[in-house]
Amino acid sequence: MIKHIHLLFIVLTISSFIIRILLAEFKPEILSKKILKIAPHIIDTILLLSGIALVFQGNWMAGEYGWIISKFIMLIAYIGFGVMAMRSSGIKRWLAFAGALGAFAYILSVAISKHGFI
Repeated sequence: MIKHIHLLFIVLTISSFIIRILLAEFKPEILSKKILKIAPHIIDTILLLSGIALVFQGNWMAGEYGWIISKFIMLIAYIGFGVMAMRSSGIKRWLAFAGALGAFAYILSVAISKHGFI
């Protein structure tokens, strides 16, 4: 059950990020709505909590857990690039957006393979 919640919120997180970037670029006035300021934080919090629950439920800390640390480091990179993308404009926004998507793709590949750079 937790895995399905986690997977759902992965899709919601990346979808909401892409939508917010597109809105920031093409319809920035829409981003001032309260729901669009609060929802991403709720989605990301549930995603993080479900991920933590999965780590403990799967007892993954008992074995080789470098991949979890790799995911965490790339999560910080994803957040950093995401903040930069939301606050920047022009080419800097799109480079940060690409960086965030790259970090997200790396997180997904580590989640599937269970092999990180640590």
